[in-house]
Amino acid sequence: MGEIVTLGEVRCPSGQLVIIDGGMLGMWSGSRPPNELDPRGLGFEDPDLLAEVAGSADYAVVGPDAEPAGASFPVRPGRYHYDIPASHGDSWAQRFGDHCREHGWTAAVERAQQQVPHRERARRCAVERQPGFRVFGMPAVAVDGLPAGTVAVQAERSDGPWDGWSQIIVRVRDAPVATTVDVGMVGVDAARPAFADADALASWRHEEPLDGLADVAFWGVDAPTAAREFTAEPLAAPGDEGSYGWTDLPLRSALRRATTVQAWRDAEPGRKLAVDFRPHSHHWEVMRQVRASDTESGTLALGDAQILFAMTSWGDGVFPVQVDRDAAGDLLAVRVTLAER
Repeated sequence: MGEIVTLGEVRCPSGQLVIIDGGMLGMWSGSRPPNELDPRGLGFEDPDLLAEVAGSADYAVVGPDAEPAGASFPVRPGRYHYDIPASHGDSWAQRFGDHCREHGWTAAVERAQQQVPHRERARRCAVERQPGFRVFGMPAVAVDGLPAGTVAVQAERSDGPWDGWSQIIVRVRDAPVATTVDVGMVGVDAARPAFADADALASWRHEEPLDGLADVAFWGVDAPTAAREFTAEPLAAPGDEGSYGWTDLPLRSALRRATTVQAWRDAEPGRKLAVDFRPHSHHWEVMRQVRASDTESGTLALGDAQILFAMTSWGDGVFPVQVDRDAAGDLLAVRVTLAER
């Protein structure tokens, strides 16, 4: 076993922990159907792709053999199929029907009248112990049985040739492990999974600044030239070494400066510069801690809950999640495997 490092603590008053790509939290629908949100928030621009997302539908597996048919469906195991693109509905039903006929099961997929809100998806996943759920196609996991108080989140260092985490562990209670069960996969497209109370995510403000202010940061080979061009100063915050920009600007002013620097970069092919627009939101606050932390982790209070972000140390990917339970079936730990030990 590699070195165990404490990343911080989470608190889940609802008892339900969601593990999700932290960069996706701006598209968490809460109690609303997801297709009520503007799909451009996902960063898409192609009108055909936007229409596919906006027209997505959810399906439930129904029928006498719903449990074995759903669990064995290799494309989307489980009782619920979320975020099926608009153009795939008929072929999806046909594909599942073929799967049932192959095994002699009496089951089918039934389209929901409206998309299932993300909070309800998380509840179903946690309480019914479904193999994860989807948030705009990205896999996430929800687990039930967290205590009301804080629990530690730890990382185990890999014993391999690369200095990264082998797993991140939500340590609920120390006791002999009777069973370890796979509970799904978490997809990470922004290198930072979030560990959060399922109810608290309703109050998450991803891009909207809490104080009306924002920062702008840029870095790269051409950053010193851009800094002279736009009279930007080196940023002093931990984790921003080598970056330039401005802090505590009114939102409109910050956005104007960020787009101006981006336009300067794009005006000449080959310029190497990354630009980051950082509204003073919940996301900015926790990522400010992540950038400054030796463990690349940070926490944030949301009401009575506490959320934790942590970098994977390996970048993006799709990572398996398991839970440890004692002989009575009570939760002991939740493990996200990031790399071979």
